[in-house]
Amino acid sequence: MFLTGTLLNVVAVLIGATIGVLVGARMPRRLQETLTDGLGLFTLVIGAALALGLFLDANASISSQLAVLGALLLGALLGELLRLSDRLDSLGAWAQQRLARGDERSRFSEGFVTASLVFCVGPLTILGSVQNGLTGDISLLAIKSLLDGVASIAFAAALGAGVYLAALTVLVVQGGIATAAWLVGSGLDAPSVAAVTATGGLLLIGVGLRLLDIKQVRLVNFLPALLLAPIFVTLADLVSRALGQ
Repeated sequence: MFLTGTLLNVVAVLIGATIGVLVGARMPRRLQETLTDGLGLFTLVIGAALALGLFLDANASISSQLAVLGALLLGALLGELLRLSDRLDSLGAWAQQRLARGDERSRFSEGFVTASLVFCVGPLTILGSVQNGLTGDISLLAIKSLLDGVASIAFAAALGAGVYLAALTVLVVQGGIATAAWLVGSGLDAPSVAAVTATGGLLLIGVGLRLLDIKQVRLVNFLPALLLAPIFVTLADLVSRALGQ
């Protein structure tokens, strides 16, 4: 089934979040802040590694690199016009009012947004979902499920129950990619995957900056860039071919 890997990933996140919430409830505030700093540092490194993969690749064209910049800027513009960050924060606040206990202040929205971004960018998200959609093979998503399950423990312990809602994001994003691959019958080419991965890496760097309280980047407004990146790569390739003729 083309959604098996995605469903496994959702279950892993829910289990990990449950463990993290139970542990986090008994964790001192100072330890939670230290854990969040550790997550921020780790996320910065992972984001930099993903982003630099394209820019340090000797075989990558300058047009692909510029495509990432174009997708990032236009994606941010669209996100601002659509007020995606405000809408997602409102969704997180709405869920918090119904799921958070009492009047205790939590980081529900932060946990939701952060975990959603971390779980839904990177090569395993794209390649694993496409592979599952095309062939039914869940091996890549099984690996991702294990990683996300462990990460969700740490995120939920530090950021609270908002990580639960990130499971819905995983279901929508990965399920959408897998469904599209199943319907279309073909996935993204290598340059497009590289561009999406690099764009996702840049967003993860923004996640790290937020976790470390360095800069509260409105990351959700940049999400359209993940959809625009492969389009810009295709356009850049067409322009390069036209100029080369």
